Amino acid sequence: MHTPREFVPARHHDGALPEDTIVFAYSGARLVWQGAEDAPAMPTLRELAHAGIAGDVHMLGALAGRPCVAMTLADDAALPEGFIASGLRSLFFRIPDTTLAIASRASQIVEWDRTHRFCGRCATPTREKPDEYAKQCPNCGLTEWPRVSPAMMALVTRGRELLLARSRRFASTSMWSALAGFVEAGETVEDCVRREVREEVGVEVGSLTYFGSQSWPFPHSLMVAFTAEYAGGDIVLDDDEIVEARWFAADALPQVPASVSIARRLIDATAARLAAR
Repeated sequence: MHTPREFVPARHHDGALPEDTIVFAYSGARLVWQGAEDAPAMPTLRELAHAGIAGDVHMLGALAGRPCVAMTLADDAALPEGFIASGLRSLFFRIPDTTLAIASRASQIVEWDRTHRFCGRCATPTREKPDEYAKQCPNCGLTEWPRVSPAMMALVTRGRELLLARSRRFASTSMWSALAGFVEAGETVEDCVRREVREEVGVEVGSLTYFGSQSWPFPHSLMVAFTAEYAGGDIVLDDDEIVEARWFAADALPQVPASVSIARRLIDATAARLAAR
């Protein structure tokens, strides 16, 4: 989920928003859409107004010159016939990548709007700053921006092998992936890679190579992906996190995550590089 080339982020729109503005409206963590099951479409301001759907609006930018906004609805908003609210994951591969990327951005703005309505220091209702995405307390001045939680992803390699694991969160599936975990306070991303690999599977890693990053709106993560060279140790699982971990040949991989995730791109690119040796 990268920012599309045809999308220009913007915090403001000069004048009134046109009726054909694209709206990414969320009721809690569910995105509102309409249309066919296999081709969900985002509603316009006009369509939502006619349906009596309204909420707090946050400017996102313009897609090919057409304004896009996020809208915060009540968590239990009742939607009229013709409108459906679904979790963003369920819309993977059903909406275009461009739409998915903007919906991801909108979900994080809405999450910030929903969870920062009161000051975390003195409990006073906050106010939005007009010049940026920020909530400021009029009493004590505390300012809160949309949260971004950095997480590392590490694909450990040993010769022509890759270390993949099955997470306990997805124990009911046969999906294998790279190791991942959140950065703790005071850590560098590199420190986090080494600690998480050691904690989850018991092995040590040496040289790290940056691969890429991906905004991941569940609810507000930034995944930073690396390859890491095996430096020693046997696999010892953290049973609270990992169901199974194994070394796989680069040309004989198990089921891995879908292509929408950076995990899949990391695995595919690394496997191709190692298989070519």
